[in-house]
Amino acid sequence: MTSRPAPGSGGRGESSQRRMLVALLAAGIATFGELYAVQGVLPLLARDLGVTPAQAALTISVATGGLALTVLPWASVAERIGRLQAMRIALVASAALSIVGALAPTFELLMVARFLGGAALGAVPALAVAYIHDRTTGARATVAATAYISGTTIGGAAGRIVAGLLADGLGWRGALLAVSGVAVVSAVLFVVLAPAAPARRTDATMVWSSKIARALGDPVLVRIYAAAVLLVGAFVSVYTYVGFRLEAPPFSFTPAAAALIFLAYLAGTVTSRVAGWWSTRTGRRLVALAGIGVMIVGLVVMLSESVPVLLLGLVLVTGGYFATHATATAWVGARADGPWRAQASALYTIAFYSGSAVGTWLLGLAFQSGGWPLLTAISLSAAVLAAAFLVSTRVRP
Repeated sequence: MTSRPAPGSGGRGESSQRRMLVALLAAGIATFGELYAVQGVLPLLARDLGVTPAQAALTISVATGGLALTVLPWASVAERIGRLQAMRIALVASAALSIVGALAPTFELLMVARFLGGAALGAVPALAVAYIHDRTTGARATVAATAYISGTTIGGAAGRIVAGLLADGLGWRGALLAVSGVAVVSAVLFVVLAPAAPARRTDATMVWSSKIARALGDPVLVRIYAAAVLLVGAFVSVYTYVGFRLEAPPFSFTPAAAALIFLAYLAGTVTSRVAGWWSTRTGRRLVALAGIGVMIVGLVVMLSESVPVLLLGLVLVTGGYFATHATATAWVGARADGPWRAQASALYTIAFYSGSAVGTWLLGLAFQSGGWPLLTAISLSAAVLAAAFLVSTRVRP
């Protein structure tokens, strides 16, 4: 089996590491830009297509649900064609489908395009961490994983902001087309820059289903998966419905003004990188729990009807969430140290996007019936339960 370049092994290794970091950043931008740009235009989309907020939010749920459903199939395909090749195909296909979705003439066709686009993207978050660990180990792997998470925060913010700012002049379809252009460029960057991983030797004693069983049999990983479902459901719902809240009285924001709040998403870019550094010094569990604590404070602060205070709360929710998410992503990759690492990462991805799909829909119903206070109460309960799952690991992270 081809050996990995040793950390610090010279200029060529450093150049390859830099290319990988930029490629992973681009992959994160493309993935989250495509998935969540629609959040920046949801109120406009709902009015234009004559649907309720919860129905409009299904455009997010079907995309993330499609992604969750295809994670394991993509992991299986990657065993045959390679993780890097699978990620390349996924990013190119999803970028094309995002263009189709923006041009879809009806709500039903938009939903189909969004589902297929999410399904195409399943390879990227499922395989990114395993690809990283194929190429490097230790602190470098943690840095690479947090670079990918940073890309997701940049993509998430840019997609929402670009869509929201352009929607007034171009309409929601034109705005989503602009984001699709960013996704195309990001996909090309990944294809061109991502370095090949060393050849991997397949463990003939472990079939694919056995690897899944191994990942599901680890009690620490199962608790991390459960925490991911709860946290992402709350987090994505906050961003999905805050636009509806801000465009209604007493705020009465315009769509463009409401889109600017997504700048708070960049707090996750900072905290995801800091979490990677901090977790190597204090332990992953402590960093993950600290992130949840910050998120809880932010949810409470967001109950305010003062715009500056609400925005502070959103920054805290975002920063706390991404510190936990980046740490959990690296935690899964490090704990599943063997031939079943890709399957463990795939299961975390399924938990993540299933939580996004189901949580967004359920909390949308709560928002419609009880407003922001009920959405907040459920989100707080989910965060507390997630913290309990991580505390109960009772092993050294």
